[in-house]
Amino acid sequence: MNVYLVDGTYELFRHYYALPSARDEDGREIAAVRGVLASVLGMVKGGATHIAVATDHVIESFRNGLWAGYKTSEGIEPDLLTQFPLLEDVLSAAGIVVWPMVEFEADDALAAAALAAARDVRVERVIICTPDKDLAQCVSGTRIVQLNRRTRVTLDEPGVVKKFGVSPSSIPDYLALVGDAADGYPGLQGWGAKSSAAVLAKFLHLEAIPLDSREWRVNVANAFALADTLCRERDDAVLFRTLATLRTDIPLFDDVDQLRWKGPTATFDALAARLDAAPTESRRSVARQN
Repeated sequence: MNVYLVDGTYELFRHYYALPSARDEDGREIAAVRGVLASVLGMVKGGATHIAVATDHVIESFRNGLWAGYKTSEGIEPDLLTQFPLLEDVLSAAGIVVWPMVEFEADDALAAAALAAARDVRVERVIICTPDKDLAQCVSGTRIVQLNRRTRVTLDEPGVVKKFGVSPSSIPDYLALVGDAADGYPGLQGWGAKSSAAVLAKFLHLEAIPLDSREWRVNVANAFALADTLCRERDDAVLFRTLATLRTDIPLFDDVDQLRWKGPTATFDALAARLDAAPTESRRSVARQN
């Protein structure tokens, strides 16, 4: 069997900005929820038997207590934020396993679920459906892979190395050096993708990088300056790596069979009818009304 783990937060954002507005009879924006629901049910129709969706029920997590600049819900459009609980309710009614995350992030749930599912010898492949580079750290061989459903590109372990220049186990170290603007931490000054990949390809982790750049013996420009920055900001680099490291110790299910889709619940038809009844209109016209 294949297990599909879907990043519901990414899917909701993607559909929100891709689809025209639609509001239900109470005036609530529902277009993105309708789009994600159709997309996930399309996966089931296409043959996915074991599937789960992780969402950020709240955008904030334990990481906000570690770094003041970490991402928050500030600046996210209210019409997008209000669709998170609706998405969770609708997917659950459709019979899809949903993990709404509060203390942890949806990415943590995907990482923990991937590891747990891979322990079952019946599972042929775990497919993590998200383009987020954080999840590349979870890829293992050809058994745990990452799928960008928009571009239809699948990354196995050689694919991660080709894309980032480092193995999956070095992805948190890589992100610590280059930073992640989407998550709100800057990385270290001067450390770009090429220099970080070149150094980590040889030393794998931050602690193993010699502070004397003459010991690196890699083709990196401004190596002395990079080493000096790493020496001065090593504590920040370690913190950023903690932010980038996904938690895999979250209990989400006891048996992979709990992820099997068994059909919609009795409440689904009414919810689906309400979504279907919402008229579609352009966002521009909605903006004028407000």
